[in-house]
Amino acid sequence: MKHIKRKLKESNPFHNRKYIAIALYIFCFILFFGVFSRFAIIMVTGEVNGENLIQNVHNLYTRNNTLQANRGTIYDANGNPIALDANSYKMIAVLTDEWSTPKRPIHIQDSEAVAEVLSQHVSMSKEDLHDRLILDNSQVEFGSAGNNLTYETVSTIKEKLEQKELTGITFEEKKSRLYPNGTFASHTIGLAQRDSEDESSQSLKGVMGLEKEFDDILSGEDGWIEYQRDRFGYVIPNQEIEEVLPTDGNDIQLTIDRRMQIFLESIVEEVNDEHKPEAVTATLMNAKTGEILATTQRPTFNATTKEGIDQTWQNFLIEYIFEPGSTIKVMTLAAAIEEGTFRPNDYYQSGKIQIGGGTVHDVKPEGWGYISYLEGLARSSNVAFVHQIQEMGYDKWKDYLDAFGFGQETGISLPNEYDGANPYNSILQKYQTSFGQGISVTPIQMLRAFSAITNEGNMVEPHVVKKIIDTKTGEEELVETEETPTLISKETAAQTLEYLTETVYSDVGTASGYEVEGFEISAKTGTAQIPSETGGYLSGGSNYIYSVVGMGPVEDPELIFYVTVQQPVLNGVGHGSQVVKKIFNPVMKRALEYYSNEDDSEIDSVEEKNQIDNVIQQNTQAVIDQLNEEEIEYSIIGSGDTIVQQYPDPDAEIDASNRVMLLTNGAMTLPDLTGWSKSNVLKLTELTGIDVTFEGEGFVMSQDLPANAFIESGTELTIVLSTNQ
Repeated sequence: MKHIKRKLKESNPFHNRKYIAIALYIFCFILFFGVFSRFAIIMVTGEVNGENLIQNVHNLYTRNNTLQANRGTIYDANGNPIALDANSYKMIAVLTDEWSTPKRPIHIQDSEAVAEVLSQHVSMSKEDLHDRLILDNSQVEFGSAGNNLTYETVSTIKEKLEQKELTGITFEEKKSRLYPNGTFASHTIGLAQRDSEDESSQSLKGVMGLEKEFDDILSGEDGWIEYQRDRFGYVIPNQEIEEVLPTDGNDIQLTIDRRMQIFLESIVEEVNDEHKPEAVTATLMNAKTGEILATTQRPTFNATTKEGIDQTWQNFLIEYIFEPGSTIKVMTLAAAIEEGTFRPNDYYQSGKIQIGGGTVHDVKPEGWGYISYLEGLARSSNVAFVHQIQEMGYDKWKDYLDAFGFGQETGISLPNEYDGANPYNSILQKYQTSFGQGISVTPIQMLRAFSAITNEGNMVEPHVVKKIIDTKTGEEELVETEETPTLISKETAAQTLEYLTETVYSDVGTASGYEVEGFEISAKTGTAQIPSETGGYLSGGSNYIYSVVGMGPVEDPELIFYVTVQQPVLNGVGHGSQVVKKIFNPVMKRALEYYSNEDDSEIDSVEEKNQIDNVIQQNTQAVIDQLNEEEIEYSIIGSGDTIVQQYPDPDAEIDASNRVMLLTNGAMTLPDLTGWSKSNVLKLTELTGIDVTFEGEGFVMSQDLPANAFIESGTELTIVLSTNQ
């Protein structure tokens, strides 16, 4: 019985519940202590599994935005912007209704009406626009016609669409670099564009030319702003906002003269289209200072549209290596005069000469008989110049080559400059350098060497940057002209110039036909062989590099113009030098007239004159209002909201015969030219780079492109003039 009672007692459910309850209490306490400890640790450390909760909350409600610095502007010698920042827009059409709601449609609903509006503001026809708007895509873009649109154009399109309650067109804003002149020393100015590896970045980076070389100076430093917003995205009021303002990039002013550059581009483009050479270089330099006034090359590209950029990324001014041919005889002649070995009235047998285990021929292998050295210079006789090296010694000639800077970089502020080569190995090669074989150079090296002849024996370092302007303080860092003495004297330089007139004005001169009316110049032509990849040289046809250097006026040289044309298609002309002449003659004439008259005082006109202010970088509409108030006749070229070019130049005096022309940052548009004088139309070509053909004389009666048509550098326009107005 006791055993049964004990069993019942042990199996008492109340007794079991007591133990279970105690166990549960202990478990809950341990669990609570664990959770409490975990929360305590989280509260103290602010971390969970390595995640910083405080930072995460901060990131959730805090916005840190980059304040982008403005990239510095690049100006020409006269203060006209040739590369500047711009906010541009890309037009996109939404074709699908997937993202629309019944109350808020954002897709194209009336493609016909939308195409009608867009055709009035972008350079696409209504039909082409409509064809895009009915494609079976979610959305479409419009190529170059819908890219790089200005704020003014976008605002106008939006306004017109809203007035007609049309939907489906949206715009994507982006930071871009504007090159208002299109094809304009493109490889020298270069490019700045967004980093292709970081699509979210709005920063522009220089990838070519001056934009690359001076990227640090132009780009400035971005700033930032940090603020908090609530869970709905609204900025929390009365908070302390942290902000670091951006530092804008500095501006750069170049030595390039926009008017000469545009003229040079138009002439070279015309020759390039007709003769299709493999390569062209043409550079105009100030003979006293080394300032590059204009420079171009072919192939080139349009910096605005990027058309042609895939043809070459090389800047031929500094990266084109070639054997110069007879233009190097300018330096050989100077060395021979200095050493006293050039005696113009002594005679020699022309034709050929055995030297260094080889034979040197003149261009006419049988020669011209027994001629004077002065005639040999005029005829560009290789034999005559071999004689000069024989007499002075090729070691002495090497000293001159080194002094003229061959085989050495000029140090011009452009990336990737080549230094050329002068191996000076075999005896034959040493003599061949006297007439431009066996030595490789760049155009910029040749220009530097030529400057010793125009600058009393001292070379000036070529440069394309005039000054750097601190946009914050306005301080200017000027680029000073640097001179390097050579081995020739002032008297030798002057005598060299005098002798080189023989090549132009002698009946047998190789540069006859390069005369410039109204000016006496010195010049030297060259016809250089092109090394073959398999050894030796190319031969036959036009497989040469034809070149000329002109220096003038002879009495006090101000300009050096150097042109090279490689392997042109002759197209009926007898020799490649005639192709070179098509570039040299008009450009050298325009340059000499332009710079020689620059300081001449003009007779004041009795007609009342006004003065045009500097309106560059000003709002287009504000400038229009100002000109209307002053009753000054003007024409707007483009649809942008900011003036980027103007004619006449700032502070110039204008009268009734002058028309003010203003180029905006939008796509260029053609004004109504009816009643314009021929001279004003020519000024328009300088400003825009278009090619104009005139028919008749007098004032403009008609034009074959309508007013407000989109134009770009190279656009062809035919103008009919008439005296019956």
